[in-house]
Amino acid sequence: MGCTAPVIVLARRACRAALVLVAFGLAALVCLPGNHLAQAADSTLDFNRDIRPILSDRCFACHGPDAEDRQAGLRLDDRAAAVAALESGGTAIVPGKPEASEILARVASTDPDVVMPPPHVNKPVTPAEADILRRWITEGAEYRGHWAFERVQRPAVPAVKDAAWPKTPIDRFIQARLEHEGLAPNAEADRVALARRVALDLTGLPPVPVDVDAFVADQSPDAYEKYVDRMLASPHFGERMAIEWLDAARYADSSGYQTDSSRQNWPWRD
Repeated sequence: MGCTAPVIVLARRACRAALVLVAFGLAALVCLPGNHLAQAADSTLDFNRDIRPILSDRCFACHGPDAEDRQAGLRLDDRAAAVAALESGGTAIVPGKPEASEILARVASTDPDVVMPPPHVNKPVTPAEADILRRWITEGAEYRGHWAFERVQRPAVPAVKDAAWPKTPIDRFIQARLEHEGLAPNAEADRVALARRVALDLTGLPPVPVDVDAFVADQSPDAYEKYVDRMLASPHFGERMAIEWLDAARYADSSGYQTDSSRQNWPWRD
C-alpha cells in the first residue's frame, strides 16, 4: 500500500503520512514506553530532549531566568552564565571536563549542606540523570534554543534489518524504533477495519457501507489511496478538521458559567 497516487493538495501528503500509522495500527507505537533517560542511554544526547528536562525540574527554580529567586549568582538556563566562573571561584559547568564541573560534585554529594537540589526540595538527581549530565558535559555541554525557534532539519532515514516491511520513509523510523525495542509490527488489518479507521479519523463518522464494499472489492494497487482520496473529498472531512480549529479558538455558543449569555459568533462557525 505505498503512497504512489498523485497528490494535488499539499495537506493531503501530511494526511496520508499520518494514515500510514492509522492503517497499520501503529500510531501508539511512535511513543513507545520509556522516557528521555531510556532514549539517551545509547544515542547522541540532545539538549532539549535529555538535558533541559533535568535542569528545568531540578535546578531552574533557584538557578534559572528569574533574577529575584536566583541563588549563589548561578544561572543554568543560559550557557554563557553556566560556564562562567562563580564568585566562589568554582565553575558549575566546564565543557569537556566533568571532573572540574561543580554541578556534578553537588548532585552526587551525600552531605545535606552541599548536595543539590537541597534535601528539603525532595527532588534528588538520580544516578541515571547524573550520568547523563556527565556525558553531556564530556561531549561539550552544548545548549540549544527552544525547539520552536530551531531550524527544521530533515533527518537521515534510518537503516533497518527488515527492509521488506516499510513502505514509506516514515515506516523506516517506526521500524527502527520497533527493532530497537525488540518488537515487531502488527499484522496488517483487514480491509473493513482499514476502511473504518480511515473514515473515523478523517470524517469523524463511520464509513458508508457502499464505500466499504467498494474498497473491499477494489484489488488495484492504489485501492487504499483512492479510498483515502474519497474521504478527503467528503464535506465531512472539512467539518472534522474545523472542529480542531474551533476547539483551539475555544469556540462556544454561550459564555458559560456565571454569565451564561448567548454569543453571536455562530456565523463564523458556519
